[in-house]
Amino acid sequence: MTQTTTKAHIELRPLTSLGGDNHGWLDTHHHFSFAGYYDPKRLHWGALRVWNDDRIQPKTGFPAHPHNDMEIITYVTKGAISHRDNLGNEGRTEAGDVQVMSAGTGIQHSEYNLEDEETRLFQIWIIPDRRGHAPSWGTRPFPKDSRDGRFVPLASGIAGDEDALTINANARVLGATVKAGETLRYELSEERHAYLVPATGRVRIGDVEANARDGVAITGVNEIVVTALEDAEIVLVDTA
Repeated sequence: MTQTTTKAHIELRPLTSLGGDNHGWLDTHHHFSFAGYYDPKRLHWGALRVWNDDRIQPKTGFPAHPHNDMEIITYVTKGAISHRDNLGNEGRTEAGDVQVMSAGTGIQHSEYNLEDEETRLFQIWIIPDRRGHAPSWGTRPFPKDSRDGRFVPLASGIAGDEDALTINANARVLGATVKAGETLRYELSEERHAYLVPATGRVRIGDVEANARDGVAITGVNEIVVTALEDAEIVLVDTA
């Protein structure tokens, strides 16, 4: 039986409650205050600062722009995103895979959907463990079946997650797929913060039911129990 403290907190943040805007080429939803969206109750969740749900039209994207002192993780849910930066890195990340950009002391990059279909992605920003890291970028494919029925670290700054892309933060980004009727469990220290979003499908955590692209903010528990009400693809951030 899962034990929780009196500080247990599981909060549903429906897609319809998020900030954002439709720019034509970009339809974006912000789980946290970002750009023109400001909510003093949704500034961050622990070290998790941004979770943007972006839908990018074919042959469009973000021209070169700068970042610094932020760990930026992109999880592609459909299509692909192509990256180029001023360090000479370039690459293409497909659905189900992840790219990580450690902005550090400063980096300029562009991201485009060069595909013939809409690209959908989650862009996740995590505050680093300190300022001034060297900037870097990396991407890698992850076997899609490796996350069937379990959470797999995709990007992490936590010891022991050697197969994940490295980030400079006391945090990890995990992915899982789960069949309807099945349950996933994830151990979490009560003082840590977790944020869970089903990319597809519908799930239940405690008494909370979340549809695709809803957010669930969790803290004060020592285990997260996720039951799939439909076949689901899940992204989870665990951070200090």
